[in-house]
Amino acid sequence: MMNPETPRPGRPSQGASGRTLLILLALAFVGGATLSGWLITRSGWFTETPATPAQTALDRNVITADPAGPGAGGPPPAMTGGMLGGPVSPRALDVRVAELENRLSLINVQAQEASGNAGRAEGLLIAFAARRALDRASALGYLEGQLQLRFGAAQPNAVATIVRAARNPVTMDQLRAQLEEIGPSIVSGRAANEGFFDALQREASELFVVEQQGSVSQTPSQRLQRAKRYLEAGRVEAALAEIERLPGSNKAADWLAKARIYAEARRALDIIESAAILEPRGLRDAAGQPIEQPSPLAPKAPAN
Repeated sequence: MMNPETPRPGRPSQGASGRTLLILLALAFVGGATLSGWLITRSGWFTETPATPAQTALDRNVITADPAGPGAGGPPPAMTGGMLGGPVSPRALDVRVAELENRLSLINVQAQEASGNAGRAEGLLIAFAARRALDRASALGYLEGQLQLRFGAAQPNAVATIVRAARNPVTMDQLRAQLEEIGPSIVSGRAANEGFFDALQREASELFVVEQQGSVSQTPSQRLQRAKRYLEAGRVEAALAEIERLPGSNKAADWLAKARIYAEARRALDIIESAAILEPRGLRDAAGQPIEQPSPLAPKAPAN
């Protein structure tokens, strides 16, 4: 009788055959996996290719864009496209260019206004300086060239009068002093165009003068006093008119000539001062360029 635990000769055991089968299956699996990995590596399926610049920019735009879409309260599409460097519509560009052109035009107008007003202010200062030089009987110096440059085209006669008066200056003090000196001789005597009998009649009429209350005295002495008061007030033309009516006015010919020079020069100064403020054309700046900007103080034309 045989022991059941003793294996039968000539028959392999079931455990050994099972292990062998498992080993073979494992080897087959490992071999297949190795072969598959080699094939995948050679084909380059999982090799990362470098991204092109266009793809990179596209990825950035996609990442930066609002994930919630245009309806989530984000900026308008035109603004977003402009901010992200995307294309802008031609209409938007035209609007932007028009805005820039309007701003540039406004800046140019403001610059021209500032330049024109500065030129007028400089011209007015030149006129004031010329008046001061005449009052002091000083030479014009460089002011003569500035007057001719700035006002020569607009007011040539006024400029010529000022320049001529500056070469032979007459001051108010000179007129007052000379009138005091010649006063006694011009209140009496006969005028140049007055006959003997006319002078006799005039002198006789002056012995008895009847004047209405409130009327201006016409006696020579009163005329002389009024002329002196006019000079004190700076009214040379009024004083000149009084001296011309005196009987001895022919003895005041030199004074009358100087008074006329003084009065004409001041009228010319008034003209160029007004031109510096209101002259619509012809005025020039320090560079000799025309000041085309109208004065802000000039009266505006009535609207039709």
